[in-house]
Amino acid sequence: MSLKNFILSKVFIKNLGLSASIAVGSIMLLLIWMNIYTRHGQARAVPDFYGLNIEETSKLAKMRKLRFQVLDSVYTTVVPRGCVAEQSPKAGFKVKKWRTVALTINAFNPEMVPAPDLVGLPQRQALQVIESSGLMPGQLRYIPDLSTNFVIKQLHNGKEFTAGDPIQKGSVIDLVVGRGLSNEKTPVPDLMGMQLEKARSYILAASLNLGAFIFDTSVLTEEDSLKAFVFKQNPDFREDAKLQMGESVYIWLSADSSKLSVDSTLVSLPDSAAVDEIIKKLPR
Repeated sequence: MSLKNFILSKVFIKNLGLSASIAVGSIMLLLIWMNIYTRHGQARAVPDFYGLNIEETSKLAKMRKLRFQVLDSVYTTVVPRGCVAEQSPKAGFKVKKWRTVALTINAFNPEMVPAPDLVGLPQRQALQVIESSGLMPGQLRYIPDLSTNFVIKQLHNGKEFTAGDPIQKGSVIDLVVGRGLSNEKTPVPDLMGMQLEKARSYILAASLNLGAFIFDTSVLTEEDSLKAFVFKQNPDFREDAKLQMGESVYIWLSADSSKLSVDSTLVSLPDSAAVDEIIKKLPR
């Protein structure tokens, strides 16, 4: 039989059609399997596990058909001990069914750090040491002394402590500082437009205390509070405005940009440069 007759024969055409059907069927089955395996179109939003304990986390993960794994722990006062402090992916992120969410929980036992030796240090240096030790600067208490702006006592919860003593990380440290034997005053810093932590640093650098901070109604979430800026302060900033060292400054913060009215030359200064400008104005 010639090749032409073989190609045109019913047997060849039948086998060719059968082969094509098998190939098409195999491709369709492969596509269907891949669609099922990858769960195409079945992405779901990751729930918010923040602040939940392990039992609550397990129930929520099972309900949303997700898995979770605790990868790390930190110590924070923001959420209760043993509760979720961080998660990855973040809440709202789209993932496939049974995806594993990595969690960081708040440690049951607080992390301890050795207390620094701050007595005798200049106030500015002592504040830097407090922060680098994993602690938080608290109130500055000024008393008459031969020294000016040097630390006389270091306090935690109103009690003196010794350098090297174990102290909970994140604890607030108050300082008793000499103000000299005169009644010299310190300039009031201009805090307008600054975020909370930056304003706190300026106030402490000016040998003053942050009396209180108040958020207005535009601050609804933690994210809003991080972006909020000072739109009002008491006492107001003036070139000749001065306070007794250790007195308090009160600030009001907002996330509403329409309330922003700031001297751009001051705000554009780097933190260190701006702080240096304040330090130069301090009484010697």
